[in-house]
Amino acid sequence: MGISRLKTERLILRKFEEQDTEALFLLLKDEEVNTFLPWFPVKSLEETRAFYEQRFADQKYCFAICPRENNFPIGYITAETDESHDFGYALRKEYWHRGIVTEAGRALILQLQQDGIPYITATHDRNNPRSGGVMRQIGMKYCYSYQEQWQPKNQTVVFRMYQLNFDGQKDRVYQKYRDMYKHFVEKDL
Repeated sequence: MGISRLKTERLILRKFEEQDTEALFLLLKDEEVNTFLPWFPVKSLEETRAFYEQRFADQKYCFAICPRENNFPIGYITAETDESHDFGYALRKEYWHRGIVTEAGRALILQLQQDGIPYITATHDRNNPRSGGVMRQIGMKYCYSYQEQWQPKNQTVVFRMYQLNFDGQKDRVYQKYRDMYKHFVEKDL
């Protein structure tokens, strides 16, 4: 299953546990937090458990973000193991703008590098530029933008695609979204 716990100066990144359902519910039910995530807010603990089972339970790189002082999940950070190596995160809004996701992201990146993952990608809605700021702070580079009719929310979104290569292939750019959708490069990001 791989590593189950990472530590930083302020945080513990660990696998979610059964007793974390209520903490995950606090995050997943918040409409503002979920505005830019690819799902609708959950409405119950049962939906939270189902979400966890479908999205997080079997992921090698899915960690609860917990402050060291109480080990209570305030967010999550993930990296897919498929060809996209998609990097994602969410944090309860009362913890925004404190560098927490940046700190967690740097720890996960170190683990991914140690495990031989060649690169990560991440996308953010153009209307959520702070997420792009996190991506840049952890060393990711903007590659291109593309427009998608985003499901399940059925709305048109312009995504910005970022990438960080770990294996020395600095010019490699993940092409899947570029090939699937009309793409373009934005200036002055």
